[in-house]
Amino acid sequence: MQTEALIRALSRNGVASSDFDLNPELVLPPGRKLRAAAVLVAVCTGGDGPSVLLTKRASGLQHHPGQIAFPGGKIDATDASAEAAALREAQEEVGLDPSLVTVLGRLAPHETVTGYTVTPILGLIRADFTTQPEAGEVDEVFQVPLSHLADLSRFRIERRRWLGQWRYYYTVPYGPYYIWGATARMLRGLAERLQ
Repeated sequence: MQTEALIRALSRNGVASSDFDLNPELVLPPGRKLRAAAVLVAVCTGGDGPSVLLTKRASGLQHHPGQIAFPGGKIDATDASAEAAALREAQEEVGLDPSLVTVLGRLAPHETVTGYTVTPILGLIRADFTTQPEAGEVDEVFQVPLSHLADLSRFRIERRRWLGQWRYYYTVPYGPYYIWGATARMLRGLAERLQ
């Protein structure tokens, strides 16, 4: 899959998603205040084909310990844009120099159950770099082939109990990595646009 395919995917209309997509019985409170966040959907090029860079969050974190995530986080007042926030967070979390990234565009926003509106920024890493996981926040940095993530048949719907109710969510497992929840939903949004 070439850069042109990713750019074409961005030209297709994406649909905003949320952690509630598969749980229509959950009623979202009106007037809720969502915090702005951004993540970098970083596509790496290499001899084995393009892949997406992901992190395994540190097991000692208070929120989402051990989960698979994109580099990213809250948009700070000092960030000029969602793109700037995603690039800053990627540099902090995995040591990715922003100058190595060509920002291709934005994917559809995603609302999380934890009260964030996340803007996924699709970027192409133009050169090899040595990852430097942020101690205490990131346990591991790894890559998943884009061909795996672009295949809609790889996505499953699973469920678990949450606040006394069954909650359904997407997963897209890869080897030892259980990619689920918001990360899997945003990846599914990309996969849908790549079809």
